[in-house]
Amino acid sequence: MSSNSIRILAGNSHPALAKLIAKRLGTDLANVTVSKYSNQETAVTIGESVRDEDVFIIQSGCGEINDHLMELLIMINACKTASARRITAVLPCFPYARQDKKDKSRAPISAKLVANMLTVAGADHVITMDLHASQIQGFFDRPVDNLYGEPSVLRYIRENIPDWKNAIIVSPDAGGAKRATSIADYLDLDFALIHKERKKANEVSRMVLVGDVKDKVAILVDDMADTCGTLGLAAKTLMENGASAVYAIVIHGVLSGKALDVINDSLLTRVVVTNTIPHAEKKKLCPKLDTIDVSAVLAEAIRRTHNGESVSYLFGHATI
Repeated sequence: MSSNSIRILAGNSHPALAKLIAKRLGTDLANVTVSKYSNQETAVTIGESVRDEDVFIIQSGCGEINDHLMELLIMINACKTASARRITAVLPCFPYARQDKKDKSRAPISAKLVANMLTVAGADHVITMDLHASQIQGFFDRPVDNLYGEPSVLRYIRENIPDWKNAIIVSPDAGGAKRATSIADYLDLDFALIHKERKKANEVSRMVLVGDVKDKVAILVDDMADTCGTLGLAAKTLMENGASAVYAIVIHGVLSGKALDVINDSLLTRVVVTNTIPHAEKKKLCPKLDTIDVSAVLAEAIRRTHNGESVSYLFGHATI
């Protein structure tokens, strides 16, 4: 890989992941200063030339999400006006991905708005991971590579869950059934589903288990864990139905609000999240948290994009 024509830039959302990706690509992060004026406006200074370079800007949708999104848009625009050859926005966790449809009258489709903003700012290409709804790819008229955490999850299950051959894969809701059945098929395991009824957003009223988990290790799989109320209730439901242990594996560990208390007080043996969102500080408060590192997958996607190689290989293979 010719290091003189690739530039990796990083915003303030997840510097640790950006460093891991740059290290795997054998390059350094470009010199960028992202700060705020006293009136809270975002200021970006790119400290080296990006003229005619292939630029990748790493910024995850997490933490101060609106500030980080604005940082990303300004960085894209700064590179555009500095004559970068191609600008790729690398969003390990896509912001506003849960607002992907009009589920009530007068509701905005905010994920589409974010797609429009990225395009107008000057992004030529988007790389993301496990979109909450894969149709978000259609909100762009630019190429979008939606990478999957599934190969990394499969490897984690095989290497880190004792007695995984006596496990059952469980989806905590009907929406995640496709993901769970895919993992169950790969591992040649059975599959169960939890039907949840909500009274209001982020609050589940009751759960009904479909499937037999008696004397099995239940592995809950989901794309996102926010307040973790669903996971806590699901673990309780599974244990009441005779499961021997409950693990949860989630791609995007948002872990907001009382999530850590919920996990600590729950019947979950372990909650495994990828590092698309930083959670090093949270691990200190929650001994049940474990991490799957996806920097290798993102770095390989960047390398393949830069070299004009196929990215689809990564959809079914874990990168080491």
